[in-house]
Amino acid sequence: MELPPTVVFNIDDQPITIHAFNSSEAKQSLNNQAVNIIASGPSAANLAFSELIEIATIFVNGSISLLAQHDFTQVVGWVISDARFINHQPEILKNHYRGQPLYATLAVFEALAAAHPDIMHSYHSSMRILYPVDRPWGVKSNRLWFSKLTFKKKLLNKKKPLSYFVNDPNFVIDSSHKPAPIGVSLDVTYGFVEAGTVAYVAAQLAFSRSVSIINLYGIDLLNSAEPRFYENKDNSAPSKLDKAITDRIVPSFNLLGKVYKEHGVPIVNHSAISKDLFNSFD
Repeated sequence: MELPPTVVFNIDDQPITIHAFNSSEAKQSLNNQAVNIIASGPSAANLAFSELIEIATIFVNGSISLLAQHDFTQVVGWVISDARFINHQPEILKNHYRGQPLYATLAVFEALAAAHPDIMHSYHSSMRILYPVDRPWGVKSNRLWFSKLTFKKKLLNKKKPLSYFVNDPNFVIDSSHKPAPIGVSLDVTYGFVEAGTVAYVAAQLAFSRSVSIINLYGIDLLNSAEPRFYENKDNSAPSKLDKAITDRIVPSFNLLGKVYKEHGVPIVNHSAISKDLFNSFD
């Protein structure tokens, strides 16, 4: 597969370059460290943070707000895959983002350029683009904020079935899964596979960055109707997890756990709420 290109945004008549994630970039390697991925389930509020703050940590969506109360010493990533987060939780971005490595989809960066161009100006060198393998570089909006694309525009929004990647060595695809195929990426340089939750993207990113073990926190699933730990009932964003848990999320994580363990990287789910859902985790 062709490696993803650089994208140049034109913001206030200034070119802002955002590079795609590339696992061969030296600073992307975590050198076989353990990594914690902290999601936004209610259980995340009750973690023993004193035991976690010195371990390499990847936050997803609003879990980065934990930086307000806890001094994490190794923030190695923040992952956002849904552009709606930018508009629904602007205060989290303003209050807690200070140039930590940000990994997001092109649609997220498009929203960020529109809503927070100052953040793009200040921290673009710390940002990397991730894209779903089945629709390379797709964006939902026709209002493109970038001025120059170094790839062919015909790729935009051109979706391919996951079964197309069955023989691609960068992915493991289960095309027999019903109601639709599922899969997992071995290197998100070539794209990630979606499963209905940003935590799945973060896990694939972690594996692609050469880690020794992936610890999952706050992936509760069974209480997805409750507000995330940083929300309340008045400002809670809608959740679609309940619709995808059985058909996509659990089977995908089970596939991911099996595949990554075969590659020497075990997955540990620390959420007591969802631990019985998975059969391939340590």
